[in-house]
Amino acid sequence: MMISALIPAFNEEKTVGNVIGVLKSCEKIDEIIVINDGSEDRTLEVAKSYGVDVIDLKQNIGKGGAICKGLEIAKGDIILILDADLIGLKKNHIYDMINPIIFDNVDMTIGIFTNGRVTTDLAQKFAPFLSGQRAIKRHILNDINNLEITRYGFEIALTKYTDKHNIIVKEIPLDNLTHIMKEEKMGLYKGVKARMKMYLEIVKSLGNNT
Repeated sequence: MMISALIPAFNEEKTVGNVIGVLKSCEKIDEIIVINDGSEDRTLEVAKSYGVDVIDLKQNIGKGGAICKGLEIAKGDIILILDADLIGLKKNHIYDMINPIIFDNVDMTIGIFTNGRVTTDLAQKFAPFLSGQRAIKRHILNDINNLEITRYGFEIALTKYTDKHNIIVKEIPLDNLTHIMKEEKMGLYKGVKARMKMYLEIVKSLGNNT
């Protein structure tokens, strides 16, 4: 059973290298694909320096579209999706997410931050369907329509589809893992603006049928 890791990345030059490095240390990961989603920093150069497959999108098309571009070349039966801005990622986090699919009767895992930071942990505790850390059987992704236009609603679309079709999902605690918040990356004003845009896209996805 082949496992492909997809990392959609937009302006994540400071953190994407560590995410790639941890994935490269995992023997069960067969291929790593970074999708540079129109970044304006050195994300592309950093990703290429690790010798993994990199898709370079000249314009930002959003998370859902970027992941679909990765799926076009991914060969895995299991797809692991990780955010590029993770802090504290360890090999055990990756194995905890993929092993239930390999060895148990699980179709998708959702990684939930625990003991990382209060702000990110609470958000995932009360809205686990927003977590960007997923492992899922490839055939399920193939059956979901219009994933390429979901942008930040990608996780919502996955959750709604799995709920509707009685797909077996397991939430996985990811101890001491967190990520950089938009306000930290972009400054308060731009970060809040980007966060509100993300929430609007999420609300839009909640209202769409999958």
